[in-house]
Amino acid sequence: MNRRHIFLLAFCIQVCLRLSAQDKPLTVTTKLPGHPRILLLSREEALLKRAVAADKTWSSVHQVILAECDRIVPTPPVERIQIGRRLLDKSREALRRIFFLSYAWRMTGQEKYRTRAEKELLAVSAFSDWNPSHFLDVAEMTLGVAIGYDWLYADLSEASRATIRDAILKKGIEPSLDPKNNSWLTATHNWNQVCNAGMAYGALAIYEDKPELARTVLNRAIESIVLPMDDYAPDGAYPEGYSYWGYGTSFNVLFISAIEKAFGQDFGLVQRPGFLKTAGYMTNMAGPSGMSFNYADAGKNPELQPALFWFANKARDPSLVWVERGRLLRGEAAANVSDRLLPSIMLWGAGMNVDKIPAPASTTWTGAGRNPVALMRTSWTDPAAIFVGIKGGTPSSNHAHMDAGSFVMEADGVRWAMDFGMQDYNSLESKGVDLWNRKQNSQRWEVYRYSNRVHNTLMVNDSLQRVDGFASLTGSSRNPLFQSATVNLSELYKGSLTSASRGIAIVDQAYVVVRDEIAAVASPARVRWTMLTGTDVKLIGKNRAELTKAGKKLIVEVQEPAGITLQTWTTNPPHSYDAPNPGTTLLGFELAMPAHTKDVLTVLLLTEKAVSQLKKPVLPLGDWLRK
Repeated sequence: MNRRHIFLLAFCIQVCLRLSAQDKPLTVTTKLPGHPRILLLSREEALLKRAVAADKTWSSVHQVILAECDRIVPTPPVERIQIGRRLLDKSREALRRIFFLSYAWRMTGQEKYRTRAEKELLAVSAFSDWNPSHFLDVAEMTLGVAIGYDWLYADLSEASRATIRDAILKKGIEPSLDPKNNSWLTATHNWNQVCNAGMAYGALAIYEDKPELARTVLNRAIESIVLPMDDYAPDGAYPEGYSYWGYGTSFNVLFISAIEKAFGQDFGLVQRPGFLKTAGYMTNMAGPSGMSFNYADAGKNPELQPALFWFANKARDPSLVWVERGRLLRGEAAANVSDRLLPSIMLWGAGMNVDKIPAPASTTWTGAGRNPVALMRTSWTDPAAIFVGIKGGTPSSNHAHMDAGSFVMEADGVRWAMDFGMQDYNSLESKGVDLWNRKQNSQRWEVYRYSNRVHNTLMVNDSLQRVDGFASLTGSSRNPLFQSATVNLSELYKGSLTSASRGIAIVDQAYVVVRDEIAAVASPARVRWTMLTGTDVKLIGKNRAELTKAGKKLIVEVQEPAGITLQTWTTNPPHSYDAPNPGTTLLGFELAMPAHTKDVLTVLLLTEKAVSQLKKPVLPLGDWLRK
């Protein structure tokens, strides 16, 4: 090769490297503010202080945070105590304390908060590691330590800075570069969102000391986090359900909010299909009682969702925080001091006039995607309103249960049809349960709360739903006199039924209809219809049951097939590792279907005011959209 060829080759390599660098979101020319640069820039506290002074609601939340900080101040720092495979509860508590105390320091300048935050930072920096084998632990710890380091930076001694900075690097960022720890980079679920957020915060915190490494980590995050974000398409329904929306989406918002503050742009992430729409999903997931449609691995107790204020501002739609408005006005911030992200509600919400937040315009919300869902109610302002949620989807989705076709229902302030939600993971893992294997015959589906046996759906021939099946949302109606949604469950019962469709509707804003249209295969099928309830159940006829709670009443009536006998089943679980389920009952019936036959199951859920009301004929599901 002659000298000219060598020169041309070297020139081409330089151009390619330069183009490659330019293709990255962040380059060597990217500018970054000084500390503090994460979420709240220097002197932005003044805006928050004005909002606190001008609005009693935000003043109340602010005081709740300060009061909790005063409680934290005399407590010892967290210790490295691992529970099973997780250090996560310690990481979360450290994040909570550091975030709260750092906020209090920046807003008040009181030395007690800075001193206590520094003490926590140094304590966790001294841990042997942050448990990289379960990387969520590292991610949340890194995020918390990064906030503390950044927000206290100017007031930390150089020795403290060095210790904390080294911990962020050695115990946070560097383990994320090891392939054995970073499979989350290709995940499409909350691990990707949480871990990328944690590593990005670490990179932002130590950017000036390790600029090339920091850019690598941040570019990696910007490019990787689109994977779970793509699962919000097309309508915003979050595949992992209510609780994991509160986890994955909140950390996704923390990530976007931080890079917007630091770099003045979001690199196109906010406009990913379905992402801004997901706030509508979360708002509509709460019933009039405040309880959520807690399908999949969701907890029972709903929490304040600070991230919804970020969405409301981005979408310029304050109705997206209608549910959070109610929680704030009821003073629920004080009950949410265990929420490690609570200070972020001040960053994203303070300044919004809570008293003037309007109710959403629509009482129906539907979302397609990996876990389709339909959510309907008769009113946003009436606490006695009827609320119904139904889902499709697949058991193969992350954190899913065998609950395709399942529904919840509220009326008169009572959750009549309920879902157990999740069981504590460690209570199962510590007893050797193979919890995370989602294959058809895995032990996961032997856990009592996880199979279709105790969800408000169908069980055929005492068999599980098909893990490889998918239930699509096939139609919906916003007609106020017939709000409805239908799902095709056929794939979930392949081999037992040739077809299965379910529809659920709120009729005349007075009662609910659940209709199933099913067809048996070339062999007989035994179909069980169930509804889980936490109410007192009294059978008052072959096809009728009376449910009572808190002085309220609901009648469950089977219209079709004729001759059906309602019955109840205990919810005492079969295994020692299963959680107990006191105060709950399974109500339903069984149907024997000869081979090659079709049948219709029609059940009415009648509120007290609807019991004596003339009921409309229930049409075939194919005619529902014409109503």
